Amino acid sequence: MADPTPPPTSLPVFDDLRAESDELDRLVAGLGPERWKLQTPAPGWTVAHQIAHLAWTDRSALLAVTDADGFRALVEKALAAPDSFVDEGAEEGATLPPGELLSRWRDGRTALDRALRDAPAGARFPWYGPPMSAASMATARLMETWAHGLDIADALGVTPDPTDRIRHIARLGVRTRDFAYTVHGLPAPAEPFRVELASPAGELWAYGPQDAAQRVTGPALDFCLLVTQRANRADLALRADGPDADHWLGIAQAFAGPPGAGRPAKGDGAP
Repeated sequence: MADPTPPPTSLPVFDDLRAESDELDRLVAGLGPERWKLQTPAPGWTVAHQIAHLAWTDRSALLAVTDADGFRALVEKALAAPDSFVDEGAEEGATLPPGELLSRWRDGRTALDRALRDAPAGARFPWYGPPMSAASMATARLMETWAHGLDIADALGVTPDPTDRIRHIARLGVRTRDFAYTVHGLPAPAEPFRVELASPAGELWAYGPQDAAQRVTGPALDFCLLVTQRANRADLALRADGPDADHWLGIAQAFAGPPGAGRPAKGDGAP
């Protein structure tokens, strides 16, 4: 008799999220207790804070996928303390012994991976912004895992090799163009832009009409660093043709929430 249980969904973004998380896990798994206390580029956040934040957000996403009422209560808590909610979650986890924190992150991301793969086709889940599909949720988690992993690598003096897993982040960065204008209280341009990015493997990733007047070109890695605000535009090899495209690169962000402060240019004294 055939098994009536449908097989879990396997989308590329699910597999890439798992691979990105596993790579970061390998980076921190062997760290001694003192190295978990190293400061990262995020002010006040250590390596432990970064992993604690990922664990906290993974569990929030799991709640959104599996318990809408429970997630709604979490949102109400966030609205009651909008300026400290995220930091409190990171601070709480960072106080745990490294082994316990690492186990918490592993358990949470494993449960989320299964929940996303088991989600019904077409389902949408609540989030702090608009509801998201399982693929969109995984994309957001991959973006955060990659970006916070960069912060950890910086603290450890490591330069990760870029992979084509960042294609999901690049696409998200393009899709959130209008969002960046919204969070800055500005009207978004009416016409679409052309974005052409060179992938780490040397492929061309292109978005938007070929004949668009406003264009952005450059390495995909640099674009992803920009939209996650992990590097200053002055340090990146991105080119904007057209005033609107140029303006966008000054405000771009692919993450939810208010505009971030960004990172200072290396020429301005940043490490």
